[in-house]
Amino acid sequence: MSSKPGDELGSEGKWFGDDCERNGIFGSTPPLFDELREDLKSKSREETSDLDEKFHKFEDDAKRPPVAMETASTAIDLLYWRNVKQSGAVFGSVLLLLFSLTQFSVVSVGAYLTLAALSASISFRIYKSVLQAVQKTDEGHPFKSYLEVEISLSQDQIGNYADKALLYANTCMKELRRLFLVQDLIDSLKFAVLMWLLTYVGALFNGLTLLILAVVSMFSMPIVYEKHQAQIDQYVGLIRTQVNSVVGKIQAKIPGAKRKEE
Repeated sequence: MSSKPGDELGSEGKWFGDDCERNGIFGSTPPLFDELREDLKSKSREETSDLDEKFHKFEDDAKRPPVAMETASTAIDLLYWRNVKQSGAVFGSVLLLLFSLTQFSVVSVGAYLTLAALSASISFRIYKSVLQAVQKTDEGHPFKSYLEVEISLSQDQIGNYADKALLYANTCMKELRRLFLVQDLIDSLKFAVLMWLLTYVGALFNGLTLLILAVVSMFSMPIVYEKHQAQIDQYVGLIRTQVNSVVGKIQAKIPGAKRKEE
């Protein structure tokens, strides 16, 4: 049954809507509703303009490129192999550098890479100079567009980076103090177990091998998770449930290990 006034019968078998319209009950309501609606619209426009003034004080805000968001988007595209050639080039270059570090020292690898880059740029510079002399053209320096690019950091950018680094350093120091001074017994025990496992990892792998495994995982695990997300989430949920169950049993047996409820 509809809930409109015109859907219910009156005492004389007529519709309530007809009785109300005849008696003039709803005669003054539409103007009131229209006024309220207009007031609400005007208030919403005023609030929107106030928000625009607060968060868009500068006219050139729209022209400022979101560097952090672009950098994060580029990294995600690389890890998810959106552009196969670009991701393959970065992945191969990083792996080649890491494998070179396993065979040679850091100084040797840095010197060889610098010599290779200088050889390529000097050869290209000489080639373009000879080509311009033969063709009698005046194209100028081949790297002129790159030489004119501004690469210096401003004081504001340096200050922002320094503030972020200081924030991370303070957070790490506070967390280490909390773990080593056993502010929370469970967290300190987890940290001890992690360090104990790392002793076995360190006995099997060195730092460069772990770095190579990390790079391979970064370029392989995201795409694998994207293709098999449902199955992976299911197994991760089962593992998490088992771990939480074991941790709960340990907390129940160790005195004072259970966290205080806030």
